[in-house]
Amino acid sequence: MNQGDKVGIVCCSNGRPHTQTGVEKTDRLECVLREMGLIPVFSDYIYEKEDGSPFSGSGKERADGLMRFYQDPQIAAIFDISGGDIANEILPYLDFAGIEKSGKQFWGYSDLTAVINAVYAKTGKSSVLYQVRNLIGTDAKNQIRRFSDTVLGGGKSLYLSGCNFLQKERMQGIVVGGNIRCLLKLAGTPFWPDMREKILLLEGFHGGVAQLTAYFAQLQQMGVFAQINGLLLGTFTELEQKGYALFAAELAKQFAGADIPVARTGEIGHGADAKAIVIGRELILQGALC
Repeated sequence: MNQGDKVGIVCCSNGRPHTQTGVEKTDRLECVLREMGLIPVFSDYIYEKEDGSPFSGSGKERADGLMRFYQDPQIAAIFDISGGDIANEILPYLDFAGIEKSGKQFWGYSDLTAVINAVYAKTGKSSVLYQVRNLIGTDAKNQIRRFSDTVLGGGKSLYLSGCNFLQKERMQGIVVGGNIRCLLKLAGTPFWPDMREKILLLEGFHGGVAQLTAYFAQLQQMGVFAQINGLLLGTFTELEQKGYALFAAELAKQFAGADIPVARTGEIGHGADAKAIVIGRELILQGALC
């Protein structure tokens, strides 16, 4: 992207709060992007409806809002500013041939894991696991600096830069995954990505010990851990807040086995200081460097 480029802003999952605070935050994000030299163009489906529901529009309407930006030659990239539960509702309405033809990258995180991995599964194209609202979060100064350096300056500081290996010392493959709960929404659907020889990234926000155990058990029962080249663990916010910071690593060893490379990073997840990672692009992780 370059200064002067237009970027699409969408909410494919839950609509943003239609409150004074919610609107002010969206306005502030628009100002930050404009100060960087980008021109944000907003979908018609940003805010939750006034009836208190989480929907900014129907699944088809939100999908059409997204496709409008994929089809618009003036839009350089698309940033989703939502999260929640309902992103997978839009998948049947997406024109994946049009998405593939456009060559544009989609940026989002959390529940948008479903869209990001569906795009890769259907088109082979990459997307970025990152929440652009970090630009107005508690780590805004660093996020703005890294975003500007990477998105407008061709640098790499916004992307994952470090990890620690818990098993083995090297893994290589195309990265898939993201939020573990939202990824599993794709299980049994045509949108599930091929896991063979991939690096599987897993992170989470909500979910305690029981929920995460169930998620790892499901992945094992689906045969995922037998297919991948390595497992990269991001942060698991609720677990860490409750003092179980290493529980995901213990589950990884239990369910994935001793032969698979496993690494852990504090840079990918739901934190305001989180970095980005490209889903659908090959990555080599070795030693303490990613």
